[in-house]
Order: sequence, then structure tokens, then C-alpha cells
Amino acid sequence: MPQLAHLAINDEGFVFDPTRGDSFQVSPTGLLILVALRSGKADEEIAHSLVENYEVSLEDAQRDVTDFRANLKHLGLM
Repeated sequence: MPQLAHLAINDEGFVFDPTRGDSFQVSPTGLLILVALRSGKADEEIAHSLVENYEVSLEDAQRDVTDFRANLKHLGLM
């Protein structure tokens, strides 16, 4: 994801966009999704990672990935 590639992300979920000067914080779940999206993983694969790492159903995990992606689009990052 070229738009996501320029983001600076630390292990605590702090995200900085150096091109716009914006920063924001993501939850551990959001961090997992963001890092996976940056590495090019498919939404289904990311949802399965959420199921493996958190007590969440596959349906909820898929919805979380979809919602997170929509938020990134709203922020102009996708």
C-alpha cells in the first residue's frame, strides 16, 4: 500500500504521517490490522490473524478489518 508505506508506526500504536504532519493512536487490534495492510496481506488473512490473537469471531474480525479500512480511506490514507 503506497499511501501507508510512508507512515511511521511504533510498537505502542502511535502513527505519524510525515507528509501531512498528522498523527494518531491505534489500539493493539488497529496496529495489527495496519501493519498487515502495509505488508500487503488480504483482508481475509488479516481477519484470521485477529481470530488467532484475540477472542473474536471471524465475522466480527472481518467487520473490524472492513471498518478499519474505511477509516483509513476517510483519513485519505488508502
